[in-house]
Amino acid sequence: MATKHPEILKIIGLNIAYYRKSKGLTQLDLAEKSDISRTFMGHIEAANMPVGMTLETLLDIATALEIEPCKLLEIRL
Repeated sequence: MATKHPEILKIIGLNIAYYRKSKGLTQLDLAEKSDISRTFMGHIEAANMPVGMTLETLLDIATALEIEPCKLLEIRL
């Protein structure tokens, strides 16, 4: 199913990957801390196939990364 907001989801996924790597976490580490599967985490971070997630999942990921949720929505140039 196609998403309505692929560019925003791509940015969120790339931000998640950026902060995850900056914390020295693997996708599996972050997935476990966020209570989602590693496969779903991989899909969230994949820039070529944006996937939607619930707000609750976004908040869980931000909590696991110990960052404010708004950081995952920032557009960095």
